[in-house]
Amino acid sequence: MDNQMGSKIFNVLNYTLLTIIGLVTLLPFIYVVIISFTDPTEYLTKSLVLIPEKWSLSAYEYIFSTNAFVHAMGISGILAVFGTLLSLIVTSALAYVLSRKRLKGKKFFLVAILMTMLFNPGMIPNYLLVDSLGLMDSIWALILPALTSAWYVFLMKNFYQEIPDELEEAAKMDGCSDIGVFFRIMLPISVSALAAFGLFYAVAYWNTYFSGVLYINSDSLRPLQVLLQMLLISASQMADPSMAAMLESERTVPPQVIKMAAVVISSLPIVMVYPFLQKYFVKGMMVGSVKG
Repeated sequence: MDNQMGSKIFNVLNYTLLTIIGLVTLLPFIYVVIISFTDPTEYLTKSLVLIPEKWSLSAYEYIFSTNAFVHAMGISGILAVFGTLLSLIVTSALAYVLSRKRLKGKKFFLVAILMTMLFNPGMIPNYLLVDSLGLMDSIWALILPALTSAWYVFLMKNFYQEIPDELEEAAKMDGCSDIGVFFRIMLPISVSALAAFGLFYAVAYWNTYFSGVLYINSDSLRPLQVLLQMLLISASQMADPSMAAMLESERTVPPQVIKMAAVVISSLPIVMVYPFLQKYFVKGMMVGSVKG
């Protein structure tokens, strides 16, 4: 009886503490959302706005009226969708090949991939490589350098190694080639892992910033996060002509309100996608992490 009472008290305290931590974690995001919907006049006249007396969509109306922001969202969307698909194909295909015992030079390839985890060449070698490949100022400069992750490759490799060889042999007896086994057998049974890794890849591509600053010069290829950073710097430091229209917003909508609305819009796609992948998330992250 005492054990049951102690367990109930522990659960109550545990849930209460986790609820408080969760609320504290959500408060900054809630504040950002509130400010983004606050009327510009009220924001300028009050030092702190917790619950606005007057709600407004002026910041969102302005953002979607600017071609620069909408176009940048499109670029980030292409990166998140197309880049994620390519990354999943390359990661899973490379992991499947490395998991086969009959692969010649397997140890060499494993060591080569492991070296990329231990040693980072740095910014200048990466820049010279992208430049020598003729990828500068192209969308491929934002995709190819981040196409795969050595850590995800090793996790997927361990997962494929746990699949019985008899399954592959049976598929080949039915006339499947190695490519057929990969697409018809291996990919369908690794959906949970692909969903988890796909979410990480999508978030990384959607949040592309440094590569956009380093490799992109054209306004038409500028990803969303780069544009958001340009919103955060002062007007005196901003020399890009494409952002001149946004600076005019200071006359009608406060810059802080526009920034908050931009943060909400940029975060919304990932927040909407996550619930659909949540059921695969825990299972997928455990794939290949423990070998039996």
